[in-house]
Amino acid sequence: MILRSEAISHQPSATSQTLTYLVSRPDAIGDVVLTLPVCGQLKRLFPGCRVVLIGRSYTAPVAAACPWVDDFLNLDDLLQLPPPAQVAHLRSYAAAAIIHVFPYRKLARLARQAGIPLRIGTRSRWWHWLTCNRLVALSRRHSPLHEAQLNLRLLAPLGYIAAPDLAAVAPLVRLQPVEPLAERWQQCLTKRRPGQLNIILHPRSRGSAREWGLANFGHLARLLHAAGHRVFVTGTAAEGAELTAWLRENTPFLAADLTGQLTLPQFISFIAAADGLVAGSTGPLHLAAALGRHALGLYPPIRPMHPGRWGPLGPRAECIVFDKPDCQDCRAAPATCACIRALLPATLAARIAQWQ
Repeated sequence: MILRSEAISHQPSATSQTLTYLVSRPDAIGDVVLTLPVCGQLKRLFPGCRVVLIGRSYTAPVAAACPWVDDFLNLDDLLQLPPPAQVAHLRSYAAAAIIHVFPYRKLARLARQAGIPLRIGTRSRWWHWLTCNRLVALSRRHSPLHEAQLNLRLLAPLGYIAAPDLAAVAPLVRLQPVEPLAERWQQCLTKRRPGQLNIILHPRSRGSAREWGLANFGHLARLLHAAGHRVFVTGTAAEGAELTAWLRENTPFLAADLTGQLTLPQFISFIAAADGLVAGSTGPLHLAAALGRHALGLYPPIRPMHPGRWGPLGPRAECIVFDKPDCQDCRAAPATCACIRALLPATLAARIAQWQ
């Protein structure tokens, strides 16, 4: 029988240190980072428990870098197994509960078939009514809460009913490099003068966010170079190919073009060794914030894309938003969002100057 989460109380047993909890977030890197508080809060609720993050192949290094995550279940690998083996493998974790932070129908069905005792999902997905036995009323689209706060609400069936503010949530967004940074990249970051900063610009978003525009990033690179800082550009190999002309034009102002050259573990280590990163609402922005580096996010004022919902969380995270309530014009032309492109490079350069 499907029960409402408000009516459920799940108390840890005397052997809570042996309990295993599965946390499912098989989507993008930034989304996974903002799910880390769920993992951290489980550790607080049930000291000694084992937390297994379920995600896509490319997010495995994020799980490895999180101190709250004990193991990673690669959903891509799981789904390559024959159906009976999928169920058997999921059952082998002997999990006390699975929290479907991101709804994924196949996994929800597998969790039911594997007989996981507590299967938590949102009420908004019809298949959760068939596969989950603890449902949480959760509406993300119009909520005033941050994504990390919304994720934590899924722990209500486990007894966590607090509504912490972001100041309490942010410390649970934590990453630490696993791989030592390769010598060649360490040398890139060697500072040559007092007060010099190593700043990463990540201009592309792979469609996950409104983009500031290459002209603005180029202008900012010039301003930072003129101020004596060292500028690094990052992105995927495909993004590097798209940026060929722009990179050529801005070569005199860049310390290095790193597009397509870093594995994700090395990228995490590189961010951790740099001073800060500038980007839109992307995975690298959230990685920088979680690593405790300066993370300057560029956002439109449009709901639900605004920083109140998707802003980076960390001790040095900050955002810049064009001062406009909610740009309806940009909804009709997302590829050329005027609000985010109205942010001035000089404004960002002045904010970065405060990092000194």
